[in-house]
Amino acid sequence: MKIDKLQKLFKNFSQKKILVIGDIILDRYIFGKVSRISPEAPVPIVEVYEESYRLGGAANVANNIIALGGKVYISGIIGKGSAGKIIRDLLKEKGIIQDYIFEDSRRTTVKTRIIAGNQQIVRFDIEDRRRLEGKAKELFLSIIKEALKKFDAVIVSDYKKGVVSEELFKILVSYKNNNGIFVAIDPKIGHFRLYKNVSLITPNLTEASHGAEIEIKDSKTLIKAGHNLLRKLLCDSVLITRGEEGMSLFERKDSEIIVTHIPTVAKKVFDVTGAGDTVIAAITLSHISGASLADSAKIANIAAGIVVGKVGTAVATPEEIIEVWKTHPYA
Repeated sequence: MKIDKLQKLFKNFSQKKILVIGDIILDRYIFGKVSRISPEAPVPIVEVYEESYRLGGAANVANNIIALGGKVYISGIIGKGSAGKIIRDLLKEKGIIQDYIFEDSRRTTVKTRIIAGNQQIVRFDIEDRRRLEGKAKELFLSIIKEALKKFDAVIVSDYKKGVVSEELFKILVSYKNNNGIFVAIDPKIGHFRLYKNVSLITPNLTEASHGAEIEIKDSKTLIKAGHNLLRKLLCDSVLITRGEEGMSLFERKDSEIIVTHIPTVAKKVFDVTGAGDTVIAAITLSHISGASLADSAKIANIAAGIVVGKVGTAVATPEEIIEVWKTHPYA
């Protein structure tokens, strides 16, 4: 794809609306430096100089769509405490529409990472993984069912924190089959049985191995895993993200399966946090804006290469992607 075509594609992003459904997470970062070991235990003492909050999980997917120029609504569950308020404030600040967020008695999921010298020292989580049940679940599903008609695509960001369910996927797949909406899934191990008949699923190597029930250890097992996932899930396409090896896209076209291998473009890797969120946001927005799935995967690959070169949950912008594209064989 030539630069002028890429720029034209990016201009289309603002015309598309995506609904992100999933587990909303607050990412808390504590930055500091280490100069000594504690006398109380063999652990480093971190002298803190900065603390920040960022959108994580499904909220980071939405943030990536905003950074790329798309319009996004988010749906999920947060608690009623201070962490939930911080999330709402961050969503408002970013321009992410939160009409479909539900407050619950549960605690908001918070992941705290302590960073020293661009290195993560430790992470600790506060979370409640209870599944949404009863009247709250019925209300949630009824609103999602009614909302779908407003969107060009749906992304499900599954972190197994209670939002994603079999009933949700029945609604999404039924609407996809009847109306042609693009449904993309960022999966989680243990939920693959739910992800049938969707448009796209984006597992990493570990997730793909689990879902396909094949240990991916070379190109032969990679190909077999991709084929198995298409067959087992009856989905239209699978994008396996492979870290430093790039990505592999498997597309079902008529009776054939087309495989496209995309090498990584990352030059420096400081932090892989949220890279999968960037991938699914970029490939979905690019595809519904007019790019082929293969070209959309290349755009997502560059976007992921950009964010892993930044510390913490990050995003890529169209301007950054274009700069990398200019010097890459994609152009």
